[in-house]
Amino acid sequence: MAETSFNVHIPSNLLNLVGQDEIQRRISEWLVFSLFSEEKISSGKAGKLLGLSRLEFIQLLKTRGIAFINYTEDEIKEEFEAVKKLNPKTKK
Repeated sequence: MAETSFNVHIPSNLLNLVGQDEIQRRISEWLVFSLFSEEKISSGKAGKLLGLSRLEFIQLLKTRGIAFINYTEDEIKEEFEAVKKLNPKTKK
């Protein structure tokens, strides 16, 4: 994958906590997470950008505590109603 370099200013004491490679990895992850959360890229594209499969990316989201599915309240209600229709024995 082609790369571009630019300067990022961070407090120098961060390098005492993690190395430069770790900072680069985290910045790349954060950018991809942000684009995915804003629905600008798919989970498949996000995985590719990080050198992961789609399933590996979804697992990484879980590891980082980021929701893969973000339903609105109305969407959740619709889903529950659809499940109730599929299983009429479900209590209302």
